[in-house]
Amino acid sequence: MNVNCFKCQYFKVTWDPQTPRACVAYGFKTKQIPSVVVKQSSGTDCLKFVPKAESRRMQ
Repeated sequence: MNVNCFKCQYFKVTWDPQTPRACVAYGFKTKQIPSVVVKQSSGTDCLKFVPKAESRRMQ
């Protein structure tokens, strides 16, 4: 499974230029895409992916 963090409700953008991306579910900030960090550190795909709810702005 290929996880797209940008479509996950736990993905956040931070104001820190050193670590601009964050995963609230796992509780870490990173420069890389969080799903890549999870895959590299655990060897498995992200198991906490939850799709974002449809936004009315996008309709």
